[in-house]
Amino acid sequence: MIESIQNPSGETIDYTFHDGAEGARDLLIIGHGVTGNKDRPFVIGLAEAVAAEGMPVLRFSFAGNGDSGGKFADCTISKEVDDLKAVLSFADANGYRLTYAGHSMGGAVGVLAAAGDDRIKHLISLAGMVNTKAFYEREFGEETPDEGCMWEEPECPLSKLFMEDLHTIESTAPKASDIKIPWLLVHGSADDVVPIEDSQEIFALANEPKKMVEIPGANHVFSDEGLEPMSEAVISWIGETIQG
Repeated sequence: MIESIQNPSGETIDYTFHDGAEGARDLLIIGHGVTGNKDRPFVIGLAEAVAAEGMPVLRFSFAGNGDSGGKFADCTISKEVDDLKAVLSFADANGYRLTYAGHSMGGAVGVLAAAGDDRIKHLISLAGMVNTKAFYEREFGEETPDEGCMWEEPECPLSKLFMEDLHTIESTAPKASDIKIPWLLVHGSADDVVPIEDSQEIFALANEPKKMVEIPGANHVFSDEGLEPMSEAVISWIGETIQG
């Protein structure tokens, strides 16, 4: 794949493609969380592990992140849904059947997209954000929008646009009943950014077939000992649900 992907705003979406087995037509698309990008270690680690099992993978950076076009200050969950749909259109046009795995805020993006886009055939939420308003208040409530930044990272300005979007969405839980496809949720018990209760809440509301895997001691980005069990959970579920 060498074609470029552009979102509805005309911004280029940077991506990396990992080849799978010859002729494989199921594709895993991986989207990252807020302030992240496609080159975070656990994103690369998961992509390489899944591709090694024969399933091709496309990992991408939402607009305004990593090497994608656009400004970080313009990033919202709603805009990232449009980014994901641009990636879906690109992959669908190349003849793939699509599975989306979203981490953290990318998980919220996945729920909102999958609830209304039947091109996503399987959904994976990795430490997925559910209660968006509560997340904002917990992590950034003391910052002033359009003046402060996220987690003291100057390159990640905190915008009023972002605040308003997370408050408007408030929670992705009401969308759970609209998802009619197989759904895997993976969350670490030591996640101090998005509490595991977010996944437990939306899992309880989700339709079958669904599965939730809790990884003891894993943090928000599945670092150190968290990467292997997270990857194994995803690969096992793919084997049972998609390739099985």
